[in-house]
Amino acid sequence: MSEWIEKPLSELVTFQKGRKVDTSAFANEGFAAYLGASGIEGGHDGFAATQHGVIAKRTDTLMLWDGERSGLVGFDKEGVVASTVSKLTPNEQIDPQYLFFVLSDRFGWIQHRRTGTGVPHVPKDLGRILKLRYPKALSVQSKIAAILTTNDIAIEKTKALVAKYKQIKTGLMHDLFTRGVLPNGQLRPSRSQAPGMYRETEIGWVPKEWKVSILEELLAPLPNNIRSGPFGSALLKHELVEDGIPFLGIDNVHVERFEPEFRRFVSEQKFKELAKYRVRPRDVVITIMGTVGRCCVIPDNLELGLSSKHLWTMTFDLEKAIPELICWQLNHSAWAKAWFRRAMQGGIMDAIQSSTLKTLHLPIPDLNEQTLIYARYIKVSAQIQQESLLLEKLRKQKIGLMQDLLTGKVPVHVKEPNTEVTA
Repeated sequence: MSEWIEKPLSELVTFQKGRKVDTSAFANEGFAAYLGASGIEGGHDGFAATQHGVIAKRTDTLMLWDGERSGLVGFDKEGVVASTVSKLTPNEQIDPQYLFFVLSDRFGWIQHRRTGTGVPHVPKDLGRILKLRYPKALSVQSKIAAILTTNDIAIEKTKALVAKYKQIKTGLMHDLFTRGVLPNGQLRPSRSQAPGMYRETEIGWVPKEWKVSILEELLAPLPNNIRSGPFGSALLKHELVEDGIPFLGIDNVHVERFEPEFRRFVSEQKFKELAKYRVRPRDVVITIMGTVGRCCVIPDNLELGLSSKHLWTMTFDLEKAIPELICWQLNHSAWAKAWFRRAMQGGIMDAIQSSTLKTLHLPIPDLNEQTLIYARYIKVSAQIQQESLLLEKLRKQKIGLMQDLLTGKVPVHVKEPNTEVTA
């Protein structure tokens, strides 16, 4: 089992703060990548003059020294170190990549010890007060770093897949809602290819067989088919209970995703009193305060729930419209966004009125074509969900690996090379 050592950071690295140098949006001669808050995470901060600059090598760890995220670290970057960043060059006692991971793990610790009344900074004596524990054997350090790197690579590949599928979905849904799907499962020819198959409407060109309806016409023939939650004395704070029927808020509603983490509840008796505000499976809910305009569909497994005043809840006629397709349009379509902007008269959208929702024009194919569109939507959404779940699993796995490997809780064994000389 490898021996572990603890030393102050100052005995393992040399610090060099970046300097202010000339910068440019272009890679001019004598310029290199500028490594600021975005650059150290792999983003783009432009370029900076190398003359008089502090130059980072790939084996250096870069730490954001100033700002809200001070303490954040990056690795495997070459370029000019920004004045808000410090370069930490490891000595022969510690593996460069292991250093990066162990400092990443101490981000929260550093954040809690920042100084400065305006712009927060990493404490000047970080090298003295931060003590790092590490295996004495460099081979063990390298093995730990390799394991964590493999996990990071898997995370990055999965993130790229999620982004790719989301991009595919955006393009696909735009085509599906502007061209639609023929009975054979193929997209209609585009308007430039077959202009006679389209007609101009209030929201632009749509297939000529489609209707353009206002949202109110698609609601179910029920009382309170569009409703917000109880106001004023109808539900007082002290009437909320620790367990009971969920009282939904904006924290439950995300873009195309319902979050079933409930923090507020009402009693069964109170629910009966406020029954007109109940939510039903496959209702469409949209946030109207706070983060305005996020929309999702109530899942089938939520049998009982109560809407808050921060949401509009809509029950649609399932013989006219598929709720998930309405939800997608409210979240993403150009025509819905344009209508909301018009209602806000160019200002910041700080609320949505029911009249704004009711009078929103939406393209409506017949139910058979909606079903074909919905099948495509479900397929690409399932791919995104599958990769997103894998990404979440990998991130949790990384937390576990760092807790186990960077503390020595789980020993790492390195096979020593055979140095025996044979005749």
